[in-house]
Amino acid sequence: DGSYRQNRLNLTTLLVQPISAVLAKKLVSLPEDVIQKDRCIPLQMPATGKKIISLSIQSITTYKTISNVIGYLKGTVFPDRYIVIGSHHNSLNTYGGQEWASSTAIITAFIQALMLKVKRGWRPDRTIVFCSWGGTSFGNIGSYEWAEDLKRVLQRNVVAYVSLHNPVRGNSTLHPVASPSLQQLAAESQSFNCVEKTKCLGSNVSSVQIQGDADYFINHLGVPATQFSYEDIKTSENSTFLYEALFPVHTTNTEELDPSFSLHETIAKLTGQVTLQIANEPVLPFNALDIALEVQNSLKGNFCDEVVIPQLLAVASRLRDTAELFQSDEMRPANDPRERAPVRVRMLNDVLQNLEKSFLVHRAPPGLYRNILYRLDERTNQFSVLLEALEHCKLHQSNETIQAALSEVLNSISSAQVYFKAGLDVFETTLAGKK
Repeated sequence: DGSYRQNRLNLTTLLVQPISAVLAKKLVSLPEDVIQKDRCIPLQMPATGKKIISLSIQSITTYKTISNVIGYLKGTVFPDRYIVIGSHHNSLNTYGGQEWASSTAIITAFIQALMLKVKRGWRPDRTIVFCSWGGTSFGNIGSYEWAEDLKRVLQRNVVAYVSLHNPVRGNSTLHPVASPSLQQLAAESQSFNCVEKTKCLGSNVSSVQIQGDADYFINHLGVPATQFSYEDIKTSENSTFLYEALFPVHTTNTEELDPSFSLHETIAKLTGQVTLQIANEPVLPFNALDIALEVQNSLKGNFCDEVVIPQLLAVASRLRDTAELFQSDEMRPANDPRERAPVRVRMLNDVLQNLEKSFLVHRAPPGLYRNILYRLDERTNQFSVLLEALEHCKLHQSNETIQAALSEVLNSISSAQVYFKAGLDVFETTLAGKK
């Protein structure tokens, strides 16, 4: 209520009309009599003749109410710091199948388990916010509008986002995804929850873009995020940024994927363990050095010889040195209970929760993400913005785009390095004054 809805008559009422694969084949395939059955023929228009296509659209534009369900468990030590856990419930459309049921089941089980502890007098140190989003399949409308309304508060107070978007979409591979500062925590949780040590996989945590409602928190607020899910085919096989526009496929019933609900139980344990560690540890379990290492790894690859300038490599090296100093001089002493001064812990946590905000670029190319620490897929390790700019440069024989992308990446790395350095300076000044 109260949001302004822009009414522009020059906007088209139809952006894309999906058609079936069967109809597409009729429109663009060669006639059946020339197709050889023993090999694949690329789809193409017939060499002769014209096809007149008449498409009747019967869509009606209407407003619908989309609701979020939000609950919270208030923290006792840092009540103004939030860990957000996000799932989603069924949308207005009827083709969503049961993909929402898994996330709803897991977040409900986790809340029930926490409430048993609360009844015995337990409370987390930091506030845990439980969110069931509406409108996910229409472009994450529920989470986007909620976070947009509360942007100023969330930017200051949210320390992490734990995603439960479609957590059981297969039953063969556990696929953990985390932002660089949370990769170590995700890997440790995965190892801790592995019962049969001989069959446990090694750490395979990656920083590919998380689908669904985590988007606003990652790409507009710069909040560290993590997600555990079971899959049959890795997300790297599919593009992620237009997943809500794809044709719905046959959704396998939850009972078929996980008849004993053991996969759901594993996801619930992993999600719960990560959430409780972030909520309860005096010093946030974030790793500054891992961000610097991720940056250096993202500057390796095929484009280095053509694109990466010495200045970029130099500032990445300085970032690593500063992060390493920060990790050893500030993180380790603060984790020692004998040296854990409350003012030091609070200052350190303020620095840690904002580690990734430096890597939000203002103007990301179409199809790419504002948070450059995340990759489009697992097949590439380099910065997506630099790869895209290089392709544009080759196509248009102009280096203007590549220079703009280099500037964005350079500014992000420099900003992060200065941020770490400023944090160290503040610690030195404050603690020297107290002594």
